[in-house]
Amino acid sequence: MKNNLQRNITFSGQSVLSDKTMWWIDDFISLIYPKICAVCGNSLWKSEEVICQKCDYHLPKTNYHQEIENPVSRLFRGRVKIETATAFLYFNKGNSVQELIHKLKYKGRMDIGVLLGNRYGQDLKNSPFFKDVSLIFPVPLYKKKFTQRGYNQSEQFGIGLSRAMGIPLENKGLVRIRATETQTRKSRFKRWENVSETFILRNQQKLAGLHVMLVDDVITTGATLEACIRAFIPVPEIKISIAAIAVAMH
Repeated sequence: MKNNLQRNITFSGQSVLSDKTMWWIDDFISLIYPKICAVCGNSLWKSEEVICQKCDYHLPKTNYHQEIENPVSRLFRGRVKIETATAFLYFNKGNSVQELIHKLKYKGRMDIGVLLGNRYGQDLKNSPFFKDVSLIFPVPLYKKKFTQRGYNQSEQFGIGLSRAMGIPLENKGLVRIRATETQTRKSRFKRWENVSETFILRNQQKLAGLHVMLVDDVITTGATLEACIRAFIPVPEIKISIAAIAVAMH
């Protein structure tokens, strides 16, 4: 409804009303359809976007992008070769991050993924470990799940990272070729077995010698990302790093 009202006062992409009038109309619409914080549900101020300042301040940030060796990168040690791995936030049952991830994945809140990607991208572009990344690859969904959901939550995170870091997003190169069962309540081995040989990589010859970044929503055991990385193994001199919205540490 709000978008319809805004469209009705424009013509050929140009506002037919003054900036002052548009400001007043926007305030009026916000009274009827207030923007609320995705965490606490309180109304957002004009300067706030998706998450209020209070909730943003209390987000449990890891700061792992400042360390090449950190608890996330150690998850992959001895399994696959990577440069480093990081996650923006800690994921714990019942915390604000779980709420954000749930809304991103199941409630159509793509803006949450883009915002968090933009926020973390500001950090990563200043990290020496990510400065030479050339392409961003989101972990893909199987086509049936993508059709059901209408979007890929990891891609939304990647969009935000891409914009903040000025690095292209490659959302067609990595393909999930079969559906997998939910990873919830599976052991580490069962998770790996569930996603083994699930991904293929297109246009491998164009990636030789590049540093690419794989992005996902939540890292638990790392099994899905490990399966993705194995699709890159045939690429000569490829370097791979990982970034996720959150990590579930046990």
